[in-house]
Amino acid sequence: MENVLKYYDFSDFSEDLSNTFSGNEIAFTELNSEHFLIFEKKTDSYNLYVSKFLSKKEIGVKPPEILELLVENYDKSIPKHRIILRKYLH
Repeated sequence: MENVLKYYDFSDFSEDLSNTFSGNEIAFTELNSEHFLIFEKKTDSYNLYVSKFLSKKEIGVKPPEILELLVENYDKSIPKHRIILRKYLH
């Protein structure tokens, strides 16, 4: 998973203080100035979301304006999961 995060330039994981992700750690990458992909790190899995914030400074601090779950239990070995991620980043 670390390779996926580095390849797509995700931030380091940090604690979610907005309670949007139940206090789990999150990492994000910027699609544009208001839209972001977020990986939520759960105990033994990762969920991938697309989100909208007024700025990246709000991520993990304030709840997003829009949040949509794209992939539950992301697994880089599953082609469908990789395709969804690439769809947003390429």
